[in-house]
Amino acid sequence: MKAAPQGTARRAEIVSAAARLFDERGYHTTSMDDIAAAVGIKKPTLYHHVQSKTQIVIWIHDELVHDLTDRLEQRVADKLPRAEILLRIMDDILGLLETRPGHLRVYFEHHREIPGEEGRVAREMRDRYTETVRGIIEEGAAAGEFRVENPGLTTFAFFGMCNWAYQWYRPGGPLTHQAIARYFWQIFMTGIATGPEVLEGHAASLGA
Repeated sequence: MKAAPQGTARRAEIVSAAARLFDERGYHTTSMDDIAAAVGIKKPTLYHHVQSKTQIVIWIHDELVHDLTDRLEQRVADKLPRAEILLRIMDDILGLLETRPGHLRVYFEHHREIPGEEGRVAREMRDRYTETVRGIIEEGAAAGEFRVENPGLTTFAFFGMCNWAYQWYRPGGPLTHQAIARYFWQIFMTGIATGPEVLEGHAASLGA
C-alpha cells in the first residue's frame, strides 16, 4: 500500500469526512462515493489521494495511537505523579469523544481490519501504549501508592472504564468529558465501597 501524502490539507479533509461518515453511517455502509461527495470532489480525484477505506483506517489509527502515546510518554518523561498520569490518560481518551468521535470509533471498532504488515505494526503500537500504562500501575504498586494484586487485569479494568464511553457519550450533555474523566478516575482509584465491611464475605461467594 503506497505511503500517505504526509501533511496535506486534502488528506486531513478526507480523513475528517470519512471519520464522520463512519461514525454516522457505519464503516461498511460508507462507500468511497460517499466520502468523495462529502469532501466535494470526484471519485477519481479521491483515488488520487487514497487507495481504499482501509488506508483511511490506517491513517486514523496511526494518528490517534501516536498522539496518545506521545502525550503519555511526555508525562512519564516529565515525572508527573503516577496517579495524575492515570487521570490525564482518561482525559485524553474521553476528550477525543468531543474532538474526534469518528476517529475514536474507527480506532476501537476497525483496527482488526488493518491487514498484513500494517496490521502487525498497528498491534505493536497499541501494545506499546497498553504496556506503558501497565508499567505505571506496576510502579505505583511497588511504591506503595496503589493496591494492586493483578497489574494486567487492573490495566484492562482501567481501559474498560474509558473505552466503552464512545458508545453512549454525546457532546453537549450535562457532563463534560473532564468531569467524566475525574469521576471515572476517582472510582478507579478509590472504589465505591464506603469501607471494608461492605465487601466482607461477598467476593468469596463467587468461588475461585
